[in-house]
Amino acid sequence: MNIGLSTFYLLGLLVYLSINTKAQERPIFGHSPVQQLIDAMTNEEKSLMVTGAKRRGVIPTALPGQQQKNIEGVGGYTYPFVDLGIPSIMLSDGPAGLRIAPRRYGDSSHYYCTAFPVANLLASSWDLQLAEAVGKAMGQEALAYGVDILLAPALNIHRNPLGGRNFEYYSEDPLLSGKMAAAAIKGIQSQGVGTSIKHFAANNQETNRRTINTIISERALREIYLKGFEIAVKEGKPWTVMSSYNKINGIHTSQNVELLENLLRKEWGFDGFVMSDWYGGDDPIKQMKAGNDLLMPGLATWSNSIDSALNTGSLATEVVDRNIRRILSIVQRTPTFKNRPVSNQPNLKQHAELARKAAASSMVLLKNENTTLPLDKTQKVAVFGNYSYKLIVGGTGSGMVNNAYSVSLADGLVAAGYPLDQDLANRYHNYLALGERKIDKSDSLITAMPKLDSVLNELQLGKKIIQEKAASCDVALISLMRVFGEGGDRKQTDFYLTNAEEELIKQVSTSFRKKGKKVVVVLNIGGVIETASWRDQVDAILLAWHPGQEGGHAMADIISGRINPSGKLTTSFPLRYENVPTAKNFPGTPADNPLKVLYEEGIYIGYRYYDSYNRKTAYPFGYGLSYTRFSYKEPILSTKVFRDNLNLSISIQNDGPVAGREVVQVYLRAPGLSMHKPSKELKAFAKTGTLTPGAMERMDFQIDPLLLASFNSKKSAWEVEAGTYELYISSSSSHIKKKVSFNVPKGMLVKKVEKLLAPPEEINEWTGR
Repeated sequence: MNIGLSTFYLLGLLVYLSINTKAQERPIFGHSPVQQLIDAMTNEEKSLMVTGAKRRGVIPTALPGQQQKNIEGVGGYTYPFVDLGIPSIMLSDGPAGLRIAPRRYGDSSHYYCTAFPVANLLASSWDLQLAEAVGKAMGQEALAYGVDILLAPALNIHRNPLGGRNFEYYSEDPLLSGKMAAAAIKGIQSQGVGTSIKHFAANNQETNRRTINTIISERALREIYLKGFEIAVKEGKPWTVMSSYNKINGIHTSQNVELLENLLRKEWGFDGFVMSDWYGGDDPIKQMKAGNDLLMPGLATWSNSIDSALNTGSLATEVVDRNIRRILSIVQRTPTFKNRPVSNQPNLKQHAELARKAAASSMVLLKNENTTLPLDKTQKVAVFGNYSYKLIVGGTGSGMVNNAYSVSLADGLVAAGYPLDQDLANRYHNYLALGERKIDKSDSLITAMPKLDSVLNELQLGKKIIQEKAASCDVALISLMRVFGEGGDRKQTDFYLTNAEEELIKQVSTSFRKKGKKVVVVLNIGGVIETASWRDQVDAILLAWHPGQEGGHAMADIISGRINPSGKLTTSFPLRYENVPTAKNFPGTPADNPLKVLYEEGIYIGYRYYDSYNRKTAYPFGYGLSYTRFSYKEPILSTKVFRDNLNLSISIQNDGPVAGREVVQVYLRAPGLSMHKPSKELKAFAKTGTLTPGAMERMDFQIDPLLLASFNSKKSAWEVEAGTYELYISSSSSHIKKKVSFNVPKGMLVKKVEKLLAPPEEINEWTGR
């Protein structure tokens, strides 16, 4: 009996020691070779590593000796394996600033973030240093709060003015989009925090975004919809890329090996990992094989499918191991893995000052008849419009930020020293209080995009009140608002003013102009609207887009002349919606429930279409006014015969009365003999420093073969045709200041690439002017 018990205990001890020894032999991330770490994982563990953990309710447990994070409202996080030394890494939304919840369970403190100007406003600065500075501040806030990867920037193309997320995207032009995104990436990642550029690729609408099939030519893909991403990847070097919801030529992007492996990695040299958009794709096994390394935000059904496929051999172990290696290569760069301290104390005051500067440096002055602006501070201002008193800081959805406060236009004017009509202000404040519960709620979740009918209509003041204000005030200021957001595109009716808005402009303009007084309109909008039908009724128009939390101060800086406006449009303003090149095929067919969208306009998007087909716009791409004047001196080319590159130099002088900055845009006109070409395409840009009156600055631009090349789909090659080329040095796509020409004596094959992403059928694209 005693011998039996002894034997039993001895066997138990041996089993315990065996298990404990095996546990101790488990490799540790950062100390053991990565492949050894992966080999030690079971198939179940591997399936969890490549799928997010948030939706399973898994707590992102800290590693021994590390600070346990308590962040509410992050977009997602990866699965932790504490025994292997693999932490959860935190992923958070952030195109216009870090997006986390301001409150935490069991914590009475508030954790706010800075709401910076949205992308289409920041891009209007055309200032790469500013974009990098804003990125740096966003990275600092992510680091302070313990976030590892910011799900930003977003750089899809403004294909149509009704696109719900145009506010998150930079431009209708891929060069400008790519350069701004690369600058933002550099800024964010300078803080040791990663980025995830999105949404890769051709994600240019919200209607049926999870299922829509984008039918698009290889050339349009390469030259327009992929080019910005290529620039951002090669110049910015983001840690991660987020695949989009949509299909490209019949295949979900997250399941497209040609897009993610052949193009992104092999051709462009991307060395990070790819994550899906939240719940993107429809087949986790295909996503794994395609190189979509991480599926977010993580569902048990996904990991179970992957686990089962690994066990049956229908999914090769080597594929999942490869994906895990890519994920771990980034995990080891993160603040969490490096155990960087979480202060929870970003410098919000300093960042607010930067947000104000960025907004003021980016706003676009569309009209300024007879130097209406800047306004003298002795003038009493009658401020009309609901959203003069309540700022729309940014768009809705994942682009939102939980900021501590926002500054309205009226508040900004008061702070700048302008006397406002208080009776008018009281009327609007009382009216807006009726709608606060409808429009003032914000939380850490992606909320449904507000519809215009859920936002209060313009306050009806009546002619008598408006006439009284025209008699007692010196100038009128009207704000117009449009909310854009994730989850839905706008209706065509939203492109135009409502009857109430039209009536407000008409009545205010009639009453004030009758007394010889000026009328100014401020546009607090997320995307392009129609302006041609009413702009003649007003004297000045300031485009503020969604300017971030300091928007009211920034608008007042422009209106007062404290800041000279220097923003330029990054997207064209058409005369009417019917003039838009994509009006007939957006958002796809069938109209009531689109299954596919045909990009039959090809490369002719935005100014490429308007300028090539001689279609007038209300305001062209690159347009923006200043309080001063600039002259463009004679440009100098380093050579008239292009061999492998050339240098363009031009000096810009401030000939006006006040200091200011100018955006210099360089467009190229190609011969278009062997391949149809737009009449001009943006190839370079730069913004001067602040030039005092009389001051001059020389600008230099390098032109290389790839800037001259177009994509030949038949040859799968970037080619430069022989002939005479012209460079237009311009202040907008329609305002050419100087021209120079050079000759390419013989055609060049700049780069041969693999044939990828071809449409299943031939597309009858527009082919020329």
